[in-house]
Amino acid sequence: MNVRIKFLGGAQTVTGSRYLLEIDDKKILVDCGLFQGLRELRRRNWDNFPIPASQIDWIILTHAHIDHSGYLPKLVKEGFSGKIIATAPTIELVKILLVDAGKLQEEEADFAQKKGYSKHEKPLPLYTVDDAEKVFPLLEAISFDQEYPITPNVIVTAYNAGHILGAALLKFKIKGDRQEKKLVFSGDLGRYHDPILNPPLELPSADILFIESTYGNRLHETHSPEEILESIIKECYQKGGVALIPAFAVGRTQLLLYYLFQLQERERIPNIPIYVDSPMAIDVTRLYQAFPSYHRLGPALQEDGDNPFSHKTLHYYQSQDASISLNEVNGDAIIISASGMATGGRVLHHLYNRLPNERDSIIFVGFQAMGTRGRKLLDGDKTCRMYGLDIPVKASIHYINGLSAHADQNELMKWTMGFTHKPKLTFLIHGEKNASLELAKLLKEKRGWNTVVPDYLESFELFQNI
Repeated sequence: MNVRIKFLGGAQTVTGSRYLLEIDDKKILVDCGLFQGLRELRRRNWDNFPIPASQIDWIILTHAHIDHSGYLPKLVKEGFSGKIIATAPTIELVKILLVDAGKLQEEEADFAQKKGYSKHEKPLPLYTVDDAEKVFPLLEAISFDQEYPITPNVIVTAYNAGHILGAALLKFKIKGDRQEKKLVFSGDLGRYHDPILNPPLELPSADILFIESTYGNRLHETHSPEEILESIIKECYQKGGVALIPAFAVGRTQLLLYYLFQLQERERIPNIPIYVDSPMAIDVTRLYQAFPSYHRLGPALQEDGDNPFSHKTLHYYQSQDASISLNEVNGDAIIISASGMATGGRVLHHLYNRLPNERDSIIFVGFQAMGTRGRKLLDGDKTCRMYGLDIPVKASIHYINGLSAHADQNELMKWTMGFTHKPKLTFLIHGEKNASLELAKLLKEKRGWNTVVPDYLESFELFQNI
């Protein structure tokens, strides 16, 4: 039995996670993400897939974020018809995220044509809502800690990774004629002290390890993130402004709601209105009620007075008209809207409206990939390009990295301590080049591990004749 890996994405970048595992003539795609950020990366979404989609036998998802699942509709459109395996919460999240992504792409293509700022005469979406829904019949659920035989000789087991609801790290047990080998994909690892999600499970061994490195060269704030959030909200309130928080609908919005609820209940910030302006975030929040065993909030969600997702200052806005009405709010409010990197979605019209106002504050609460609007604003750009216009940046720009759903360098190193035997080979994936290289160096120096930072489309022979 021969085992190979080809890096179709997530190599020296934090987007487009796609890892093609070939076991003899069987092809398994681990994650199927969309590229985001830099234009040169986004263009890859439009390229033909490196192998015919019909040749892929299975897709296994670590979690639902678009950079891990967002390419599924295009791959199905190109001919993939096998099973897509993931945990039950991930499946429900994928349905929400893909429909939303299809809708946004249709709207953006229509808007680009209407305003005439596309170089194409008739700009087309990468995929549509209808394309997204064609993914659903292929989805199949697995549970944490239970072996799932893909074939008699290939067994996959999902374990809790933290990060977001239902996120998994994956162990592949490959039974050859002579030997048995284990491959582990970390997926995106969560935090060790997340108030909502359990910490990532540590595994004792792997022959080959694929570990994310998003924060491989950085540490999160040592200060409590809710204290920093409190300070920024108070400062904005004293100026009479609106605090706009671009936040990922999955995970980050729910964590923010938890912290804001705690701060208001303890009278550490004013009881001003909190508007969640993201239909997707609203749908996602309901899933926490549906899957209580996948997080820590079960008892709190059963009590109205203790439920961080349902209280007197919290308002959910579903319709487009309601969203636009928030442009009339002049102060003393918090708006949470997607997307988290300001690459699309409703947050764009809020930024368009808020950036020129020096009383308002924009608070980024997660990783901002290179090339995204969020990254450019944090880097100090004085204008922000939206809807074909350059919008002046006069609002205060803030960043709270302690709210990240990704393990930082120390937490990644802590997770690797769980291995009682060092892997024969460790690949550093899902991180920008400098982050991957630094974590690779640290693992080599501190653990004595054999590490590799792969290139895009690079292939490796992992095992021969096992």
